[in-house]
Amino acid sequence: MTIQLNTDKNLTIHQEYEDKIKGAINDGLSRFDDLITRLEVHLSDENGSKDGLDDKRCLLEARISGKEPIAVTNLGNNYDLALHGAIGKLKSKLETIAGKLKSH
Repeated sequence: MTIQLNTDKNLTIHQEYEDKIKGAINDGLSRFDDLITRLEVHLSDENGSKDGLDDKRCLLEARISGKEPIAVTNLGNNYDLALHGAIGKLKSKLETIAGKLKSH
């Protein structure tokens, strides 16, 4: 599974944080490695430089071999919370897809 990270202009990702993000994704979604060909991670700040609750957004778009891509979005107080929430949502969707593929 190839992981591509994208951010808005309000965020600069250092190598250590990029490795942490990729590690969290691999831990959460490793079971679906054979299903996902590419995963795009989009991190953004909804309010720009202003403070706010749940203003960090994580969008995960999974490219699945032979299927349409699926996307999930989650908001959080920080990027880690947004990422982990999005991983949970994507995992749920992928479990449904994997179950349907096995039954056919």
